[in-house]
Amino acid sequence: MSDTTIASGTVLVTGGGGYIGTTLVPMLLERGYHVKVLDRFFFGRDLLAPHENLECIVEDSRKLTAAHFEGVDAVIDLVALSNDPSGELFMDATYAINRDSRIRCAQLAKEAGAKRYILPSSCSIYGFQGPGVIVDETAKTNPLTTYAKANEMAENGVLPLADDDFCVVVLRQATVYGLSPRMRYDLAINGMSEGAWMTGKLPLMRDGSQWRPMVHVSDTAAAQIFMLTAPHGSVNGQIFNVGSDANNYQLGPLAERVAAAVPRDVEIEWYGDPDHRSYRVSFDKIEALGWKAEKIAEDGVKEICAAIEAGTSEKNTRTITLSWYQELAKWHSIVKDVELYGGVIEL
Repeated sequence: MSDTTIASGTVLVTGGGGYIGTTLVPMLLERGYHVKVLDRFFFGRDLLAPHENLECIVEDSRKLTAAHFEGVDAVIDLVALSNDPSGELFMDATYAINRDSRIRCAQLAKEAGAKRYILPSSCSIYGFQGPGVIVDETAKTNPLTTYAKANEMAENGVLPLADDDFCVVVLRQATVYGLSPRMRYDLAINGMSEGAWMTGKLPLMRDGSQWRPMVHVSDTAAAQIFMLTAPHGSVNGQIFNVGSDANNYQLGPLAERVAAAVPRDVEIEWYGDPDHRSYRVSFDKIEALGWKAEKIAEDGVKEICAAIEAGTSEKNTRTITLSWYQELAKWHSIVKDVELYGGVIEL
């Protein structure tokens, strides 16, 4: 068995211009890695600050070639069309990107001689479980959406590639929250925080007893970096849930904690019929390796409110993922209709 741990060298991050990627990449650079980011940069090319060890490649993951993997020691394959509503509206693209391109990425990485491949997947593949069930990595999966199904198919496609010279790790991430350069306000804690700060109201679906696992964006990024150097024999071909028991929240108490952390009076407004979808997740396996989450919901709430107050973050079309995808698709159609000879007004 060769040493596949990657304590230095070049890491290819697909989807590095996204919500997790724009937090992960600076953390990798701080640790001395050379980072190649491959992304379409749907949300802007200015979200990653220039750095002498950063190379940005504007490319679609569906068009990967062997050349993209030259000199690459490890891959963190973040690329994905994110969230359930986007997956249902752009179903074919979700399977092509979230499943097919990631399986091909792992295959190309292995052929090129990369030593590690890390697939950030999602706890959403557990679906919803019975009362009192706490799911670990051996639990039967129950993916209910295109996004979740594509993640599970990607997992099943990359894990068989693991061998003595190619370490494959799957990370099933809890629902992510917290401030990031490519901010998202379509995630539970982020949306709660923004709405409560801006309006003093926090809408919550009844009855609040439903469980959801969460993880701060910097913690899940740290877990991905942790897996670059975790012992080969302990992680190869393995699946790990990423989060913490402290971040397993019932939504009613979570809403109360968010409201208390927002620096203004906040009223919780209940709506709808009781939501019986509920699941809790065990994170014992990854913690047994020595990794632990450092942040809880209040940390995310406070940093988001501070950024909104400072005017450095706001809820708009660009920070709601599906809305921005739809906006890009609309303007692409408009431009195509009026473009001639490669231009519109100026040719």
